[in-house]
Amino acid sequence: MIEWILAEWTQILGFATGAACVLLAARRNVWTYPIGIANNLVFLAVFVPAGLYASAALQIVYLVLGVHGWLRWTRGVEHDREYVARTPRRVVPWLVVAALVGTAVLTVVLTVFTDSQVALADAATTSASLVAQYMLNRKWIENWWVWIGVDVAFVALSIATGLWIIAALYALFVVLCVGGLRSWRRVERESTDAGIPADARA
Repeated sequence: MIEWILAEWTQILGFATGAACVLLAARRNVWTYPIGIANNLVFLAVFVPAGLYASAALQIVYLVLGVHGWLRWTRGVEHDREYVARTPRRVVPWLVVAALVGTAVLTVVLTVFTDSQVALADAATTSASLVAQYMLNRKWIENWWVWIGVDVAFVALSIATGLWIIAALYALFVVLCVGGLRSWRRVERESTDAGIPADARA
């Protein structure tokens, strides 16, 4: 058991910090960001040896987005723990375009410049994750649907690359994301019942 822990300590640490990060996000707790940044560093060490280059690069971008979210959740309108909002309709097409363009560009990069055997899947989950993280930073409720889709895909991708602990982590993420979605919807309903108009939350 000890030998296994010593051999897989990075995946185990990634499991623990990742689960804590999602749980805190579900509770709208700003500590999700510093713990998330620590999780990014751990995953960076896990993904590079596994050949998941886009996912590894994603961790670096997450550091930037983590700082962005940390600032918004402490200084922006999102600092209120009871604040949640729906994704503005005008933004949805841009989010879709960003995900598709990101997937296309990363697929080409991974195919041409790396030995990745899962270029399209790696690129798609990476692009969708960036979109989901931006939506989370803005406290848009629909971020949870995007995360659920990404996590389901990442379970399959992790299994395909032999990262069984990471696969189990992402399966747990799916459960936590469902909980986050239900929690944020409850906050939205309570705000509506209290007479706070939707445009005041958005």
